[in-house]
Amino acid sequence: MNKRKTSKFGKDLIKSHEGVRLSAYLCPAGVPTIGFGTTRIKGNPVQLGMMITIDEANILLDEDLKLFEDAVNHLVKVFLNQNQFDALVSFVYNVGVGNFRSSTLLRLLNDGKYVQSAEQFLRWNKAKGKVLPGLIKRRTEEMMLFLKKDV
Repeated sequence: MNKRKTSKFGKDLIKSHEGVRLSAYLCPAGVPTIGFGTTRIKGNPVQLGMMITIDEANILLDEDLKLFEDAVNHLVKVFLNQNQFDALVSFVYNVGVGNFRSSTLLRLLNDGKYVQSAEQFLRWNKAKGKVLPGLIKRRTEEMMLFLKKDV
């Protein structure tokens, strides 16, 4: 089976929600982050004080995407259209592979319960126990994309 890749639309969705920062900062969850939400570079954690260029940020995004695409391709056992795949990659990019692996969203999806799994996106709206408006917006967009038919 061919491994799916994130579409340009999916990549743009991730970029729009992650934003880009060329100097390292602490994300709302308190994790050192740089570029479009990158937390590790060549296997090492991002360190505060690091600086990168926009070209480097785009390269890091592409490297990060491979990890999250592989996770979705490996963990999801049912058919996904491109919109569903893109929505899930955006979700996993943000919440991490471990959280996705143990999620009710994935369990419901692999049981073929697409609509019920889509409803699970909205539950992932907190960082450090606090509901964040940005995460509500992102999860809503991911859920809507997941439910949208491919054209």
